[in-house]
Amino acid sequence: MATVHLRIGDLVWGKLGRYPPWPGKIVSPPKDLKKPRGKKCHFVKFFGTEDHAWIKVEQLKPYHAHKEEMIKINKGKRFQQAVDAVEDFLKKAKGKEQNSDSKGDSKGKKTPYKPLKILEEDDEDLSALKDPSEKDLTDSDPEPSTMERLGAGPGSGFKWESSPASSLEPISKRLKIIEEDTGSTSIQAADSTAINGSITPTDKRIGFLGLGLMGSGIVSNLLKMGHIVTVWNRTAEKCDLFIQEGARLGRTPAEVASMCDITFSCVSDPKAARDLVLGPSGVLQGIRPGKCYIEMSTVDPETITELSQVITSRGGRFLEAPVAGSQQLSNDGMLVILAAGDRTVYEDCSSCFQAMGKTSFFLGEAGNAARMMLILNMVQGSFMATIAEGLTLAQATGQSQQTFLDILCQGQMASTFVDQKCQNILQGNFKPDYYLKHIQKDLRLAISMGDMANHPTPMAAAANEVYKRAKALDQSDNDISAVYRAYIH
Repeated sequence: MATVHLRIGDLVWGKLGRYPPWPGKIVSPPKDLKKPRGKKCHFVKFFGTEDHAWIKVEQLKPYHAHKEEMIKINKGKRFQQAVDAVEDFLKKAKGKEQNSDSKGDSKGKKTPYKPLKILEEDDEDLSALKDPSEKDLTDSDPEPSTMERLGAGPGSGFKWESSPASSLEPISKRLKIIEEDTGSTSIQAADSTAINGSITPTDKRIGFLGLGLMGSGIVSNLLKMGHIVTVWNRTAEKCDLFIQEGARLGRTPAEVASMCDITFSCVSDPKAARDLVLGPSGVLQGIRPGKCYIEMSTVDPETITELSQVITSRGGRFLEAPVAGSQQLSNDGMLVILAAGDRTVYEDCSSCFQAMGKTSFFLGEAGNAARMMLILNMVQGSFMATIAEGLTLAQATGQSQQTFLDILCQGQMASTFVDQKCQNILQGNFKPDYYLKHIQKDLRLAISMGDMANHPTPMAAAANEVYKRAKALDQSDNDISAVYRAYIH
């Protein structure tokens, strides 16, 4: 087959991971955006989303030559809107590729590119393809057979380079099990390209309780990957968006637990977690033998032990699975899941964990995941308080905060977390990605855990006082980076 040479201005079909081929146009990248190393790729602007991404050449096909084939294998409303946008562009251009569309291209006056994630290496995250206002690239969650058709295009004669995470492969072949000396186990993608690859959803009915910063992103990703999900939230209006995306509505936690095979919960603190299970119309009233309950909230080990005992006393199966990450990572399906409890429940949830996270760890008996999560959040909270302290000390001593950040991000402490949180502070943007009140709660629980183990936690104790000060300054519902304000008031 003759090689097709593509160039700037060409209309193409671009393939990203588990998503269907999408129409786009090869354009010049921004001057400050370098091409990924070691990859032959083009910078593509996608129609219908106005997003851009580096796409490997083997994942690009000429638009006109494959238009009919692509339309046959994708009937989604948003897909059709994207195709219509291409046709409108062609009409306006009157067949002359040198004329740019209203958004500008390599030969027209360029408009600023909005911030987005550019694909690096084999990362095939949806965030490089979809507009934040879009819910998904398809009109509705496709059935597994439809997903299979979209994965490699069988029957269309149109062959894309296959991914190790093909939806036709069983989950067991796409995962690697890592046994550690401690007896803990992690399930994670067997290859970096499989992190957000195609997923064969479980046929079990999924329930989800709690649609906060973390829960909302988790449910959205479960739905996108084809899971059947029933939702409940204390504030019922939050369910509306997910009902529109295909979720079912549960009237009470008890009803969700009784209707579903596996019910997840993600709420704010130990009291909320207990109330959800033990309160009026709580989960416990809907638990029957064989039903699974997964507690994803970050709580103390004692709460986990109590919930595990009451669920199993009714014949239910229990797993704790708190998540490490933020709202953005939840939205991107890139959380890290720490699980402990019933190992068979962990295995039954494999497709759910693949949909919501980049990796998951099984840590043994119930309570271990809570302990590990509190330690992780204790470190994160203490670190954030120290970074904020450094920024304020720089200002107090006449040093440039921006220069401090620039130097910090060139050294060994460089990380996305440091860069994002410091930028939040410098811009005065404290929109919550992880609530300050929640990290203070986690610090408090970690300190208590240290007390019970007779282990000193002086750094966490000091950081906790700073967060308490920030809460007193009405920063509870802001991002954890708002701890900065505790140093300047």
